Amino acid sequence: MKKVNIRHSISRTLLLSLVVLFSFSQTSFSQEDSGAATDAPSVEESASAEAIPSSSQGGDPAAGKDLFNSLCAACHKPYKRATGPALHGVTERHEIDWLYRWIKNSAAMIDAGDPAAVAIYEEYNETPMNAFPQLSNSDIDNILAYVEQPKPEPKAAATGEGQASAGSGSGVSTNIVLGVLAFVLLLLVAVLVLVNKTLNRFAEANGVPVVVSEKRKPIWKAFVENQFLVLVTSVFLLLAGGYFVYGYLMQVGVDQGYQPVQPIHYSHKIHAGDNQIECKYCHSSARVSKTSGIPSLNVCMNCHKSISEVAPETATEDYSKEFYDGEIAKLYEATGWDPATQSYSGEQKPVKWVRIHNLPDFAYFNHSQHVSVAGITCQECHGPVEEMEIMRQHSPLTMGWCINCHRETNVKVEGNKYYEKIHEELSKKYGVETLTAAQMGALECGKCHY
Repeated sequence: MKKVNIRHSISRTLLLSLVVLFSFSQTSFSQEDSGAATDAPSVEESASAEAIPSSSQGGDPAAGKDLFNSLCAACHKPYKRATGPALHGVTERHEIDWLYRWIKNSAAMIDAGDPAAVAIYEEYNETPMNAFPQLSNSDIDNILAYVEQPKPEPKAAATGEGQASAGSGSGVSTNIVLGVLAFVLLLLVAVLVLVNKTLNRFAEANGVPVVVSEKRKPIWKAFVENQFLVLVTSVFLLLAGGYFVYGYLMQVGVDQGYQPVQPIHYSHKIHAGDNQIECKYCHSSARVSKTSGIPSLNVCMNCHKSISEVAPETATEDYSKEFYDGEIAKLYEATGWDPATQSYSGEQKPVKWVRIHNLPDFAYFNHSQHVSVAGITCQECHGPVEEMEIMRQHSPLTMGWCINCHRETNVKVEGNKYYEKIHEELSKKYGVETLTAAQMGALECGKCHY
C-alpha cells in the first residue's frame, strides 16, 4: 500500500505542475497584451509630435514643398549643403525683401554689386543661380515656410527600435514557456517509468503473473528473406537514383535565382520601380552592343551629386534610411566626391561588382539584336526588375529556354525595314501572316554557336 501512496503523490505533483504551467502562461500572455495596449498611445503621441509647424512668414508648407521639389531641389537641400547653400535658416540670415529680389533675379543683384549677393556667388564657385521671375511673393513665402520647418526625426529608426524591443520581450517569454513545457514532458516520462516499476513490483508482491510476449523476427530479416521485395526495391532505388543524378547533372551551370551581395547596395526597386528610371539610361550599350554593359560611376553621380540621402519614406523593415545613406556614402568614397565642398578630390577607388548573368563562351547573345531590332523589353529575360530590391537571375538562360522563346515569339515586322523583304518571302513559304523567330532561322546552330 505504501507503493500505491507514492504513486498517488507523484500524480498529484504532476497535476499541480500542469496547473502552475497553465496559470503562468495565462499571466505571461496577459502581460504581453497589456504591454501592447500601453504602447498604443505612444504611437498617437509620436504622430502628434510630427505635426507640421506653421510658418513664421504665413506661407503654406505643403504648397511650398511642391514648388521646392519642382524648382529648387536640383541645387538645394533644406538641411544640407549641395550645389547651393542649405536653405534652412535662410530667413534668419537675410531679410525677406532681399530674398524676394534674390530668388527672382540673382544675376541682377550680383551685377549691381550687392555685397551679400556677391559673397554667395564667390563662395559657391561663381555658379549662377537660375532666375525665377514667375514666382510671386506668396509663392516664395510658401517655399520658405517649407524649408524653415524643423528637421523631422527619422521615423523608420524609431519604429525599428520599438519592434526590436517588442520582439525581444516576446521571445524571452516564449522561451520560458517552451522550457517549462519541456520540463513537464520529461517529468511525465519519469512518472510513467516509476508507475510501470511500481505496478510490476505490486504484481510480484501479490503473486500476479506478468505475461511476457514472444520476440518476433526483426523486420529487416523478414525483408532480406523475401527475394521479390528485394528485387523490386533494388529496381526502384536504381531508377530513383538515375533520375536524381540526371536532374543534378542537368542543373550544372544553371544559376537561376543567383543573388550575390554587391559591394555597394543598389536597389532596382527604388531606381527602376519607385523613380521609374529607364533601364537603358544606365545600361545604354544594350541598344547598340552585344553586352548591356556595367554603368560607370559617373552615370550614378549624374543624380547623386545632388542626392546624398534618401527620403524617410524610402526606408523599409529590412533596410533603414541610415543603411541607404551609408551606401550613397560608399559611392562618394569610390568616386572621390566631397559633398561638403561639392567637388572631387581626385582619389578614386574601384568598385568590384559581382557579375550575375554569365553565359558560357561558346554561346553568342547580342543585346542590340533583341533590344533594338526585335523590340524585346528587359523584363522578358530579366524578370520584374522594377520589383527587385537585390538583383537576381530570373531566367534559367539554358539552351532549351532560348529555343522555346524563339518558337513562341512572333517577330515584330511592322515599321521594321530590316524584315520587310524577308517577311514577304517567308510569309508566302509558310502561308502565314506572322512569323516566329524560329521560322526566320533562329533555330540554326550557327546563330548562337560559331
